[in-house]
Amino acid sequence: MASLADSCLGYLAENPDELLAFMQFAGLDPDNLRRSVGSAALQNGLIDYFASNEPILLALCANSGTSPEQFMRVWHRLNPSG
Repeated sequence: MASLADSCLGYLAENPDELLAFMQFAGLDPDNLRRSVGSAALQNGLIDYFASNEPILLALCANSGTSPEQFMRVWHRLNPSG
């Protein structure tokens, strides 16, 4: 999960508009984001954010060689239903 979350954060770092959208969604300012890097809460938040945003999920997967199905399997492990 950590490597997938790192890929998400890397994608956001390369796409400042998307990074800003994530920070606004998560209620983070730059200092909070820096302090949160590596935390389980940020990792889960990144994976949730990408799972709920198909365009950036697909872009991340295309750029990282991860399939959307692989990504969503990780998301489902973090968010078991039922």
